[in-house]
Amino acid sequence: MSLTILLFTVVAAYLLGSIPSSVWYGIGYFGIDVRKHGSGNAGATNTFRVLGKRAGTVVMLIDVLKGWTATSLASMLFYLNEIGETELLMYKIIFGIIAIIGHIFPVFVKFKGGKGIATLLGMVLAIHPELASLCITIFILTLLTSQYVSLSSILATLAFPVLSWLGVFGHPEPLLVVFGFTMFVLVVFTHQKNIIRLVNGNENRVNLFARSKQASNQR
Repeated sequence: MSLTILLFTVVAAYLLGSIPSSVWYGIGYFGIDVRKHGSGNAGATNTFRVLGKRAGTVVMLIDVLKGWTATSLASMLFYLNEIGETELLMYKIIFGIIAIIGHIFPVFVKFKGGKGIATLLGMVLAIHPELASLCITIFILTLLTSQYVSLSSILATLAFPVLSWLGVFGHPEPLLVVFGFTMFVLVVFTHQKNIIRLVNGNENRVNLFARSKQASNQR
């Protein structure tokens, strides 16, 4: 693969991840900058909290699509015979991580973005949809029982490398296991404040069936 093509796909993956869906959607549709409300985070979770479940769902799906599309750039290179089959997983991981970095540090909104969970989900869906689906189930069950998005995200992220290492869907792939644990460390790092609040018992809960006051006032 030429250096030009590699640089193009790396930049494309970063720009895809950098799309500030929560900010653009909130301002464009509601006239509300989610960064000025709730936790101040430019992510799907704060969008749910500030603008309600419909807006949160839209933002979450866009963020998932960002991760999936960026990761799938590797498949495009494979079909164009720019990379071999043995390199496919490696490049999927590289482009997916770059998209997550773009989401956390987006160029379009002064490098202050979300925590990358939805983008990470899109990435793992592109890499291993069966394992990702199981992690989604763990996330949903934890969220329904605890109402803590942070705890649900951390446990679901941890489940990915653990289940991969245990060979739940076949022989464990070392690169996938290493990637999974690396992502878990990153998620723990970006959720440090949430973890402290969880330990102290004052973490914000998300009521999926509640309607946001800010969004209601704009209708």
